[in-house]
Amino acid sequence: MTPPDRNKTQQTKMEYEWKPDEQGLQQILQLLKESQSPDTSTQRTVQQKLEQLNQYPDFNNYLIFVLTKLKSEDEPTRSLSGLILKNNVKTHFHNFPNGVSDFIKNECLKNIGDTSPLIRATVGILITTIASKGELQNWPELLPKLCVLLDSEDYSTCEGAFGALQKICEDSAEILDSDILDRPLNIMIPKFLQFFKHSSPKIRSHAVACVNQFIISRTQALMLHIDSFIENLFALATDEEPEVRKNVCRALVMLLEVRMDRLLPHMHNIVEYMLQRTQDQDENVALEACEFWLTLAEQPVCKEVLCVHLSKLIPVLVNGMKYSEIDIILLKGDVEEDEAIPDSEQDIRPRFHRSRTVAQQHEADGIEEDDDDDDELDDDDTISDWNLRKCSAAALDVLANVFRDDLLPHLLPLLKELLFHPEWVIKESGILVLGAIAEGCMQGMILYLPELIPHLVQCLSDKKALVRSITCWTLSRYAHWVVSQPPDTYLKPLMTELLKRILDGNKRVQEAACSAFATLEEEACTELVPYLGYILDTLVFAFSKYQHKNLLILYDAIGTLADSVGHHLNKPEYIEMLMPPLIQKWNQLKDEDKDLFPLLECLSSVATALQSGFLPYCEPVYQRCVNLVQKTLAQAMLHNAQPDQYEVPDKDFMIVALDLLSGLAEGLGGSIEQLVARSNILTLMYQCMQDKMPEVRQSSFALLGDLTKACFQHVKPCIADFMPILGTNLNPELISVCNNATWAIGEISIQMGAEMQPYIAMVLHQLVEIINRPNTPKTLLENTAITIGRLGYVCPQEVAPMLQQFIRPWCTSLRNIRDNEEKDSAFRGICTMISANPGGVVQDFIFFCDAVASWVSPKDDLRDMFCKILHGFKNQVGDENWKRFSDQFPLPLKERLAAYYGV
Repeated sequence: MTPPDRNKTQQTKMEYEWKPDEQGLQQILQLLKESQSPDTSTQRTVQQKLEQLNQYPDFNNYLIFVLTKLKSEDEPTRSLSGLILKNNVKTHFHNFPNGVSDFIKNECLKNIGDTSPLIRATVGILITTIASKGELQNWPELLPKLCVLLDSEDYSTCEGAFGALQKICEDSAEILDSDILDRPLNIMIPKFLQFFKHSSPKIRSHAVACVNQFIISRTQALMLHIDSFIENLFALATDEEPEVRKNVCRALVMLLEVRMDRLLPHMHNIVEYMLQRTQDQDENVALEACEFWLTLAEQPVCKEVLCVHLSKLIPVLVNGMKYSEIDIILLKGDVEEDEAIPDSEQDIRPRFHRSRTVAQQHEADGIEEDDDDDDELDDDDTISDWNLRKCSAAALDVLANVFRDDLLPHLLPLLKELLFHPEWVIKESGILVLGAIAEGCMQGMILYLPELIPHLVQCLSDKKALVRSITCWTLSRYAHWVVSQPPDTYLKPLMTELLKRILDGNKRVQEAACSAFATLEEEACTELVPYLGYILDTLVFAFSKYQHKNLLILYDAIGTLADSVGHHLNKPEYIEMLMPPLIQKWNQLKDEDKDLFPLLECLSSVATALQSGFLPYCEPVYQRCVNLVQKTLAQAMLHNAQPDQYEVPDKDFMIVALDLLSGLAEGLGGSIEQLVARSNILTLMYQCMQDKMPEVRQSSFALLGDLTKACFQHVKPCIADFMPILGTNLNPELISVCNNATWAIGEISIQMGAEMQPYIAMVLHQLVEIINRPNTPKTLLENTAITIGRLGYVCPQEVAPMLQQFIRPWCTSLRNIRDNEEKDSAFRGICTMISANPGGVVQDFIFFCDAVASWVSPKDDLRDMFCKILHGFKNQVGDENWKRFSDQFPLPLKERLAAYYGV
């Protein structure tokens, strides 16, 4: 191998004169051969040698030479040489001498039409990698040259150029449509459209795939030719090549979102076409086509477009919901018992911790969380994630939400046949259908549930594991209805059977049963209290039985149970059952084990529920959480100081630990005081509150609020440092951070009283802005209103002057939350402010009346405050005006105010 030569004149010549040194070439071929060996130590040696060779500028010339010129070698070796070069381009391209990069570019363009498909594809990947390194600007001849090659008579050249262009369109779509390159798409798109009619299916497929890259971004160059594009797509509708049909379907799905106006005139035919394609022999085509129904369901025109086609569409979707033979093989559908087989680590999906958010309770329904459905169609997550079965089920689910009960006449006759079918695969698909429509068609299904629920409960003991597991999921979708009936009728038999399934011999069934049980717990809440002993028996027994993956789901079921029954869990016999296995796992896990996440989340719920019952366990748990936070912060500081020496820490450890500390503070209240006194948690929180990662700040503000309630004497000395940070985090772009900061400010103000005065200016303007902001989530509005009320309660002189700017949204956001301490202090604040600035409420007085009427049973002195304000206003305006004013009230409001407050 020639040593590096820095002489520039020679390098320019290199392009033409470069010839490999025979000995160097043999050395590289030897390496390429070795790198195909399965032995890992050989692989490692090869990696080291490759790194050393990168010191030589012309090493890359050898690689391109093997790829494009050395026809005597076998194709896999030549392709490998190209792929190693691609990796070098990725990491070192800006260090390549000019001569080398020019030589590579020229060789690529000369060989894009190699007769071997493998070599062509490798050259195409190489071209795209160079292009994506920002070299489209520095390689101006690339796109024109590839476009010229498309017209070549030689098939290989045309196909190779198209393959490269398709990859460039996928990787560099944005820059292709910018002024940087002088808008090449104005030429490229019309050019691609010409090839829709090419005689080769591979080329037709490339052409459609290239244009498809520019639909979603509504690229101008494509929008100019949209009609000819659509016309050409229709011409390819029944192409014999599956890949072409797939790309046509994909294009139509995207056009639904982007150019519905252009599709509408042809909609009847498109729907008919997509119905055929959803039943295509080729599953990839069918899957692309099935996406059409999902996308259409989100469009306002869905109902009128589809209502005439439902009788054809529903059976097609239902048919797509059966497991295919391949699915059953992949899911080991014939293996009934596998609980003794350990999980392979790649089966276990990474978990993401949901940081703590503080929310208000609402009238008649526990906590309102904006949870995106946890119960998505997630029954068989080990096969390639998205398949025709899942897509058909998802489509049926969204269509049920669009058409509601109008779907049932088309479905019920099919369901009857499926649910009682002797073949398990068909019966299983019927149970999935029933689960998929649960949300949209609930009203219409109620009539049939008294018969269906017992049938499903029976299916829980079917002999096929896949039937048992889907039945768990479907029953969880009807949990809300089950819980609304007398408990002995459905809840008890369902719970009994589900608990047996939690101890099933099949891992997939265990998992489905555990998830379904968690949903049932959320719905049933304290209805479960009479059965607690029996439930805990089962869950604790599962501890000894479960493999790794399902243990993680079991933690969730236990945590949800604790959230659902609350302090009812605080009985010595329950604590003795539950805590030993949890603490045993806690002791087994190392600080760097990610299984700590679900365990810490679970313990957080358990600590909050057990309250004083958790005291015997709290000290080691508290200590470890503080250590996890400290460790993570230390690691982050090391990484920031020397990024190449130290890895980025996984901050989830710190987030989960902060959340468990919040759970402890909430559960133990004042009893946590000793632990806080003996630790440096406030110093650590001060750092966490300033962390770059929003989730860390979110959890630290939740903890700040909880510690403020539990032991303010330790928080108070830090308030001067904390308040400015809270003020800068009132940014509603980060909803959860903002929400928790707002809540913490409210808790602090209650403890500080009049001493809050110096800090009001740091936060008040932001809070007033947030409460007036359109589209702000409900939870954030409620917490903002409560905090403004609390600030006004402790410092009325500072807050009351702004009353007029927030009184209306303040009243509307608090009228729906339950009577509680937070609402109480907020309303005392608003009354105090109205006394200080009565003019601020005059224009919006009707909103105040409405908010007052939302109280079910205010404390006596608060009720007196309301009375005083209402009567004061009435006396101020006189009976005549009051009558005119109160005639605008809706009747229930009028009656309520008269009954409670005598106005």
